[in-house]
Amino acid sequence: MGLGNSLGGEERIILKSRQEIEKMRRTNLIVAEILESLKYAVRPGVTTRELDEKAAALLAKTGARSAFKGYNGYPAVLCTSVNEEVIHGIPSGRALKEGDIVSLDFGAVWEDYYGDAAVTLPVGRISLAAEKLLRVTREALNLAIAKARSGNRLQDISAAVQNHVEANGFSVVRDFVGHGIGQFLHEKPQIPNFGSPGRGIRLQAGMTLAIEPMINAGGCEVEVLEDGWTAVTKDRSLSAHFEHSVAVTDNGPYVLSQL
Repeated sequence: MGLGNSLGGEERIILKSRQEIEKMRRTNLIVAEILESLKYAVRPGVTTRELDEKAAALLAKTGARSAFKGYNGYPAVLCTSVNEEVIHGIPSGRALKEGDIVSLDFGAVWEDYYGDAAVTLPVGRISLAAEKLLRVTREALNLAIAKARSGNRLQDISAAVQNHVEANGFSVVRDFVGHGIGQFLHEKPQIPNFGSPGRGIRLQAGMTLAIEPMINAGGCEVEVLEDGWTAVTKDRSLSAHFEHSVAVTDNGPYVLSQL
């Protein structure tokens, strides 16, 4: 779940022990398994509310609880952002159509530790332009994760996203960023998807980060709709969002939300 300009949860960076990271791995596996199941439910004709209901039913079987429902009043367990919707789309009776793209952002809490991940999926056959947007955003996430190494700087992550995205003709959302994660959904540090290599705090083993490129096919500007949650591109161009929760370790990045 993307973080805006105000930080919720803890106001300091909390390093996690190996045991805590393994608890977060368990939570994030729940997140990853549910997102994997939802992939097979995305098809023309399904409503975003049906996807939310499926996610809630799957979550109920795990013993974990939703990270999102009730968070600052958010009404669902899943964020479903379609086409020009960037993040925080509220599930509804809207039926997906052939050619749409939909971002599914999902979080869970298990034994007081949070997991958070997102994926953007095609609905049936999509345009070549939409395919490129999804591919480049997914690649940007992988490049960013590769920089989540002890001794690197925070903006090494940020710059990896920005450089790849802009080289491919897309733009990076600046109003929402990634974030630390642990016993709070949103912890420090904030992780912009834009920046300069070699700047920012130095990464340390034990940091746990939700890295989440939010990429627009058009301009970078966004606006929030009247529901107070759904962020859309100002020019109504397509937007894609991919996210993993990642631990910085002495052996490199550990992708907690990857199956």
